[in-house]
Amino acid sequence: MHIVIVGGGKVGYFLAKRLKEHKHVISLIEKDQAICQQIARDLDILVINGDGCDRKYLEEASIQQCEVMVALTGDDEDNIIMCQIAKEIYNVSRTVGRVNDPDNEHVFSEFGIDVPVDSTEIIAKIIEEEVSFADLATLMTFRRGKLAIVRVDLDPSSPVVNKAVREVELPPDSVLVAIVRGDAIIVPRGDTVFQKRDDVIALTMIENKQDLFEKLAGQIKG
Repeated sequence: MHIVIVGGGKVGYFLAKRLKEHKHVISLIEKDQAICQQIARDLDILVINGDGCDRKYLEEASIQQCEVMVALTGDDEDNIIMCQIAKEIYNVSRTVGRVNDPDNEHVFSEFGIDVPVDSTEIIAKIIEEEVSFADLATLMTFRRGKLAIVRVDLDPSSPVVNKAVREVELPPDSVLVAIVRGDAIIVPRGDTVFQKRDDVIALTMIENKQDLFEKLAGQIKG
């Protein structure tokens, strides 16, 4: 897969490194020349010193052939503009935009960015989970806020504990993605049996989150 990344900070650097290790073709655009030189020394990828809002540099990065464009700068307006250019002018099938100010997340969705990534919100969720031991956590929303990846913790009283996946009727448009059991990650199959303390990761429509929670964990405790 050909991926264009704009923004060579730590997130952009490590994302490029990881995607390169998974055999993807990576082009990275960064304004800071010193950062470009460092990345070029460390990673065997195309690094371009320029402004990702400028179509000249996007085309140097072969945006015309790319399948995913990731905007990771510290400026939300720039990230939105770059994703719009990629989508509307170059017909890039998937855009991912970093949300620096959580108040702007709805703007990303309104402008059609496929996956707005609000790192502040993700970190807050992780902190809140550990503090409150909440049974249901929304890990990420996408497709303009219509879909959510959620995590449901199964306590011993959960109605699905000791039941096989095939025995549990999930809400419409809901799919089990993984079961985290201790240090193991299990891909759920029909004969997989839920156990107490499992962390269940599922994909569902936003409006079905509550129903999914009740199917897996039972009624909300007062």
